[in-house]
Amino acid sequence: MSKLYFRFGAMNASKSVQLLTVAYNYEEQGKKVLCFTPSTDDRYGHGKITSRVGISREALIVHSETDMFTIVEQNPVDCVLVDEAQFLTREHIQQLANVADDLNTPVMCYGLLKDFRNQFFEGSEALVLLADSIEEIKTICEHHNCGRKATMILKIENGMPIYDGRQVEIGDAQYHSVCRFHYFHPQGIVTKQKH
Repeated sequence: MSKLYFRFGAMNASKSVQLLTVAYNYEEQGKKVLCFTPSTDDRYGHGKITSRVGISREALIVHSETDMFTIVEQNPVDCVLVDEAQFLTREHIQQLANVADDLNTPVMCYGLLKDFRNQFFEGSEALVLLADSIEEIKTICEHHNCGRKATMILKIENGMPIYDGRQVEIGDAQYHSVCRFHYFHPQGIVTKQKH
């Protein structure tokens, strides 16, 4: 029986590039993949999975009403890949679990675990509850003198840390992957500049 996988990490942990590599490897073997990305993520345009290293591919857009199970059922593939899975709903995650169980198709979801408020995203929480395999993709704290593992997302606005507010604001210019210590003591975090 196929599995539902959740591979999570902080920002800049190479989640998208890993997804794109998996897709490439499947297709190199003559196998079919189906890639999904939520409509929420429009940083690089809708319907694109794009890595910061510059590679990208087209993907099906998931809206709140999208039935992912039916799409996969009608378009049989060897693997389903989902980018930014934290933005999916609980219902979407259940649909993906059903893809693994009922269609015997492996599903690999990549995304963030928590938001800048240190709260689960809806999709991430559902994946923690339903996934057969949960794997952390590690990266290091962005503080210039720190070598610890980044486990949290720090939001900076006007040079000040923000710990509450709206959960979803797309774009990485004001978010930083940090360790727990620098989440609560953010002095020394350099604000990124938008290009």
